[in-house]
Amino acid sequence: MSSTSLLPEGFHDRLPPYADVAARLEARILGAAFAHGYERVDPPLAEFEAGLASRLKATRARDAVRFVDPVSQRTLAIRPDITAQVGRIVATRMAHHPRPVRLSYAGPVLKLRASELDPEREARQIGCELIGLDSVAAAQEIASLAVEALTAAGVENISIDFTLPDLVDILAAGPFPVSADQIEALKDRLDAKDAGAVAALAPPYLPLIEAAGPFEAAHDRLCAFDAGGALTSRLDGLWAIAQSLKGKVALTLDPTERHGFEYQSWIGFSIFAGGVRGEIGRGGSYTVMHESGAEEPAIGFSLYADAIVDSGLAPIERRRLFVPLGTDRALATGMRGEGWVTVAALDARDTPEAQLCTHVLMDGAPRALQT
Repeated sequence: MSSTSLLPEGFHDRLPPYADVAARLEARILGAAFAHGYERVDPPLAEFEAGLASRLKATRARDAVRFVDPVSQRTLAIRPDITAQVGRIVATRMAHHPRPVRLSYAGPVLKLRASELDPEREARQIGCELIGLDSVAAAQEIASLAVEALTAAGVENISIDFTLPDLVDILAAGPFPVSADQIEALKDRLDAKDAGAVAALAPPYLPLIEAAGPFEAAHDRLCAFDAGGALTSRLDGLWAIAQSLKGKVALTLDPTERHGFEYQSWIGFSIFAGGVRGEIGRGGSYTVMHESGAEEPAIGFSLYADAIVDSGLAPIERRRLFVPLGTDRALATGMRGEGWVTVAALDARDTPEAQLCTHVLMDGAPRALQT
């Protein structure tokens, strides 16, 4: 194979029928979102780096591919995530819109570099953002919508793992003080479940490593740990959110999970499905920054279409009807009106097998091919 026909590392073509599967997955997720009032926005693939990096509190465009725009001579960034772009839209062009604003989106994102666990640099991101609220009711709507949208797309055996992204900050400012120069190291070691390092840095935080697992048991352990009540409002809210999902999905809790939740505020969650090694989505609360310096609460979720499609979770729906040469076109038109995909023979040598058809039109009716 010629080197000019190869793709860079971390990129790939999506061929039939999987490109169609991905398109149907996206349409069903966005359809479920639209039914709940989430209207679609479509931001550009690239924009000014400075605007992209500053729109969400506590985030940076460190994963963005950058280049100099030959027109403006300013640095542009190809988006590594669409959430920040939605934040820009609601803080500028939709700043006058009544709150909360419900928006959905879908599109490609590009990472500067990949990891060993996730070697792909290009991905398809689908999501919903609710801007103007990050209340328990808003979190319940967002989490329930993520589950409903995935179910509508044919994804089964869904589970959600909750976390509390600002947990250490709250505790460090209250009952368990930690010096400012040690907070990041403590968060990192808690995330890694490194009990030895946590004991050396801040022994009172050790119980947090054990407060992970099935939701109710983990929640009970966190409540017992929170003797001073610093986390009461968060734990009560988390319980209410979990109760709204009980019986629909499996629920777990890992209060010290940090990777990927750098800009989330009081709640975060990862979405998993049976048969997939990693997560298929992520969500949580965050803060949108306005140019005036004002901060606006928000909450949302993003789903990773590639992980879902590549794992075979989205069903392949290939029902193709072979239309023999000379068939009345009106008959084929009628079959398409009934939901069939018709593939017309263009010469006498064409066959249903060559066109990957599942049925053939015979005597005016579909007939299944023998397998």
